[in-house]
Amino acid sequence: MTRNVTIRDIAREAGVSISTVSRALNGQVPVAPDKRQRVLDATHRLGYEPNAAAQGLVRGRTMTVGVLTQDIASPFYSEVSRGIDVGLAGSGYQPIFVNGHWEIQDEAAAITALTRRQVDAVIVLGGRLDARQLRDLHARVPLVVVGRQVPGLEDACLSVDNVQGAFLATTHLLQLGHRRIAHVAGIPSQRDAVDRLEGYRLALAEAGVPFDPALVFEGDFNEASGILAVEHWLGRAAHFSAVFAANDQMAYGVQLGLYRRGMRVPDDVSLVGFDDLPASQFTLPPLTTVHHPAREMGARAAGHLLSRLNDPDAPVALPQLPITLSVRESVRFARSP
Repeated sequence: MTRNVTIRDIAREAGVSISTVSRALNGQVPVAPDKRQRVLDATHRLGYEPNAAAQGLVRGRTMTVGVLTQDIASPFYSEVSRGIDVGLAGSGYQPIFVNGHWEIQDEAAAITALTRRQVDAVIVLGGRLDARQLRDLHARVPLVVVGRQVPGLEDACLSVDNVQGAFLATTHLLQLGHRRIAHVAGIPSQRDAVDRLEGYRLALAEAGVPFDPALVFEGDFNEASGILAVEHWLGRAAHFSAVFAANDQMAYGVQLGLYRRGMRVPDDVSLVGFDDLPASQFTLPPLTTVHHPAREMGARAAGHLLSRLNDPDAPVALPQLPITLSVRESVRFARSP
């Protein structure tokens, strides 16, 4: 079995003292350029792998970033997490993911677990922790909150304009002549669901189309609630020519629910989602949806924290990201009555 290479081996190979090797590898104290190069060359020849935990103790850091997600299996949170991974790549920092399950108690327990591990920073994706809890956390470690705006933490929040996104989606259907537009809403305790319902209502009002509460079904952001929405409306003989779902997963459910009832998208019902998940361009037909830059948000959140960790006093802005509509084949002009 091959013996692990030590800094004593590197010192012997480079012809320098052990303390010189330690200073060169830690980067905390200046080392003469020629000696530093000799140390680096020796580490390369010997295949030395530094101990991350030991280096973290020297630097006063664990080189980890805690990430509180809500549902690790969610396609949306998976995209944000991929962005975080990309944003941290090459920095030496590793993410630690924990699950909050959209429950305040679980989120608080997850944050406690992360702080006990002495993570260097935290990214919170959505969730239901209140503003006070998040402000207390921000006072202890660098923090970014993704997908929410928190009073008192405006400079640490990264989100999109969900109202505008829903307005774009509903307006697109209105411009195609649809007037009976149903909406599968998200969980009312979540701000993005409330904002998307508001955007839907604003678009109807601007077009002079009366809001009909019978055409709004409260879902839970999962595919099954899209199926239940279709059953709910058709079971009550509701008339609608289009559906705007508050996320793509529920839109997938709507499409399946309509198919089971012998109805096709977009021939019988036009359909628009929200999030623009990678799978949405491969559904049959490809789904028109609001593009939510989830992966970019994750990468920006990670980049912001790296900037804060490198220079805590540097002002780093977190602007609201633009939101657009990805138009595909799941919509068509409304048929004349």
